Amino acid sequence: MEVTVGLAGADHRAAEAYAPSIAAHPDLVFAGVWAPSPQDARRLAERHAVRDFARHDDLVRECDAIVYALPPATQAEFALMALGHGRAVLLGRPIAGDLAGAERLAIAARTSGAPTQMALTWRYAPAVREFLAQEVRRTRPRGGTGRCVAAPPISAPALPAERGVLRTLGPDLIDLLDAALGRALAVHARVDSSGWTGLTLEHPDGRFSEAFLFPTDDAGSHRADAEVFGPGGVAELDCAAAVGRDAYDTMIAEFVEAIHDGRPHELDVRHGLHLQQVIEEADLKVLAGQ
Repeated sequence: MEVTVGLAGADHRAAEAYAPSIAAHPDLVFAGVWAPSPQDARRLAERHAVRDFARHDDLVRECDAIVYALPPATQAEFALMALGHGRAVLLGRPIAGDLAGAERLAIAARTSGAPTQMALTWRYAPAVREFLAQEVRRTRPRGGTGRCVAAPPISAPALPAERGVLRTLGPDLIDLLDAALGRALAVHARVDSSGWTGLTLEHPDGRFSEAFLFPTDDAGSHRADAEVFGPGGVAELDCAAAVGRDAYDTMIAEFVEAIHDGRPHELDVRHGLHLQQVIEEADLKVLAGQ
């Protein structure tokens, strides 16, 4: 059974990552694109010979599922409308602009029963899955570290750079450490004058991890990596290098499978709410320490 999918958003992610994977999937129909900028929507739609929708409401009515590539607060607003119509949604991270928005999305998803999924792209990459299934298990993990050095996000211009990086890259890093060590139970955070943000996460059974995030404009310094250690040794992963075209293809394929099966995905809106809770708690502690 074919699934009709619409794309909400026309930014770089939408154009270079999401749209090609949607267009390439054999069991779905790429219905079209809507974006806050009609010109951007038209350009992307023309590239894939699909319809550009004038209104988000029209996209929702014509589709079984919506893939969102919008800023978090905007995404939450529109995804609530889609869930209200029983549509499946694929959400960027974080899922909302604040914790209240994430909670509303979780409630709407539970009420509608529609499948939800998060675009935590690291988790769909074969190298990351092998790392978690083989390398991490070999270590009998007791702790870990993670690091992201990246440009301040364009989507959060009103925030200081370190808080923007925490909110946009923090979910990926926290999610990976959760997958390796168990769901984070508590978070402690600190920030220095240069913008370097450090998190200490407490995981089940006395495990712990540290995550470091730093904003930089130096493209040559961009990196994301993780290390997990235990009695069995150390496992290391270059997270940025692990993600390629196949990760996005897998993400879209699993979204379609979840819609067909009507089952919750591991990386669903409930997981998104958990990550939002950790990020919000860390952000409050960063603010308190400034």
